[in-house]
Amino acid sequence: MSNRNSDLRSAGAKTAPRELKQERAGHTRRQLLNAAARAFAEKGYPAVTLQDIADRAEVTKGAVYFHFANKEAVAVAVTEEFYTQLPSVAESVTAKQLPPLDAVAEFLMRTAVFLRDNPVAQAGARLQIERNLVDADMPTPFSEFTQLLTELLARAQSEGDWRPTADAAVIARVIVAAFFGSQHISWVEHNREDLTARVQEILDVVLLCGCNV
Repeated sequence: MSNRNSDLRSAGAKTAPRELKQERAGHTRRQLLNAAARAFAEKGYPAVTLQDIADRAEVTKGAVYFHFANKEAVAVAVTEEFYTQLPSVAESVTAKQLPPLDAVAEFLMRTAVFLRDNPVAQAGARLQIERNLVDADMPTPFSEFTQLLTELLARAQSEGDWRPTADAAVIARVIVAAFFGSQHISWVEHNREDLTARVQEILDVVLLCGCNV
């Protein structure tokens, strides 16, 4: 019995350092993603170096290479992180169980705040604009975002609350184009400080005025 307990303690002792090492590695990767997001959002992909990212994360350049093969891999990871975080905005809206058009408005407004305040979102949006400069396969832009809007608009149409002159999928694509175009202009002109006001303009024109019969 004592030998068995000793074996269990030995196995536990081996497992604990391994788990601790994995935890540290995960923490460092998170540091690097956050640092890279800030760098890409502020400077743009071409101007950022791996040394910039290492300095911002307060790690060595070797630590960057441990997690990412090159700058392209970092850019892809940051963009993927943007699309990983974006669904949480949708989930917070879905949880409120709003009528579909109210849900569209809430989703766009919350996403606007997300883009205004979150460096990962800002970096993801900028990297999509600069995707032709990244020598790697970047995620398809805003596909799930567009799909959610399409579903909400189609539901509003089927429930009779909304009678657009165009297909819900077409209107969703127009909204997405207007939304991300507006966030880009807002970023360039006012550092996104007026983004929620611009999004409200989109909602007023597309949902309240332009699509009713």
